Amino acid sequence: MSIQEQLFSLSGKTAFISGASSGIGQHTARTLARAGARVVLAARREDKLAHAVEGMRGEGLAAWPVALDVTQPASILQAWGKAEQLLGSPIDVLFNCAGIIYVERFLLQDAEEVQRVFDTNLKGAFLLAQEAAKHMAQRGSGSIINVASTSGLRAAGRLASYGASKAGLLHLTSIMALELASKGVRVNALAPGNIETDMHDQFEDAGLAEHIRQRIPQRRFGDMGDLDGASLLLAADAGRYITGAVIPVDGGQLLTWM
Repeated sequence: MSIQEQLFSLSGKTAFISGASSGIGQHTARTLARAGARVVLAARREDKLAHAVEGMRGEGLAAWPVALDVTQPASILQAWGKAEQLLGSPIDVLFNCAGIIYVERFLLQDAEEVQRVFDTNLKGAFLLAQEAAKHMAQRGSGSIINVASTSGLRAAGRLASYGASKAGLLHLTSIMALELASKGVRVNALAPGNIETDMHDQFEDAGLAEHIRQRIPQRRFGDMGDLDGASLLLAADAGRYITGAVIPVDGGQLLTWM
């Protein structure tokens, strides 16, 4: 086995991926499984989860679906317990990816939609990470990867609630990393820029896509595969001395002015 394979292999590891019914979550579940992990895909949309797991098993990958609504504490407890039961062992990696976006001008943002964004992107991520951390800290090892956004690092028009929720998640990542480092648990964040997913289609619908593209130094939107290197780094032994980090994957967009 090469040094690269040793560092980035997830053979013998287990992973729990939230928001795995589509987009970055589903893509990363496949990425981690291809690196050798046994993975649980968790989300609300059980039909989509079942379809995704069926496809992964067709590739010979070890995957299981679990229903999860991160806005409901009872659902988190049930899903985590079910995942450990299906895997037959504790969970080594949490890829905390459940999230929604709301594209609207600040003065027009609806209170109910804002609440949904915060309940999913921040409160839900907090509670799921907390549940994972309890188990990992007791065992003395684990990696938690919170999926934030470059919108949490810089101001972006029409993303007031989304950006604020992701900024909160980034700060939460720092606090978790500080408190959990002595317990053997690493906590880091990915900050994707404009990655082409179903969620990203909302920018197309709002007529903002080309305007955004021209402000990215690489002059392209990312594809989900562009996140694989950073995801594996934080999940595998290659990142064993990395905690409290935020890794932007954005084609250089954070380097530019608004």
